[in-house]
Amino acid sequence: MSVPVLMIPGWQNSGPGHWQSLWESQIRGALRVEMPNWDFPHRENWVDALEDALGSSWRETETPPVLVGHSVGCLAIVHWAASFQRPIAGALLVAPADVERPGCPEPLRNFAPVPRFRLPFPSRVVAADDDAFLSEATARGLAASWGSAFTLVPGGGHLNAASGYGEWPAGEALLQEWLR
Repeated sequence: MSVPVLMIPGWQNSGPGHWQSLWESQIRGALRVEMPNWDFPHRENWVDALEDALGSSWRETETPPVLVGHSVGCLAIVHWAASFQRPIAGALLVAPADVERPGCPEPLRNFAPVPRFRLPFPSRVVAADDDAFLSEATARGLAASWGSAFTLVPGGGHLNAASGYGEWPAGEALLQEWLR
């Protein structure tokens, strides 16, 4: 039986050229968690949507899933972990948005404060050294507080399609560590 993979995109969803969308179409058992409002995310609604998706996944497979978050999707995962408990095989947290930084867009501020506690499942934060939405120092601090492994991508921007990350074999290799 394949390991379920739940894609949790960030603000405004991941378009067709984004690595999450490409992985979703290529990886057996991958599903996108549909959030109630991609343009005006609300923390509680996103956490509830994630819990609903996890409950459905568990009922169908009884296999702990791997969560793959991008940007604010990472924060939905962390807020979910602060409120719910289910078996999770691992979480790949790519370019978590720093919603506590000055100038953070208004629709994202309700994800602050960002929980800082050791996640109850294996996780890896992947971040770039030039992300306009997350400093390297903040990314390393989040990884440390979450008990996550850390991977730095030099010059990766926000690790999205606009930064040149459509196909992303190195990221998929990190995901495959949990799918083996």
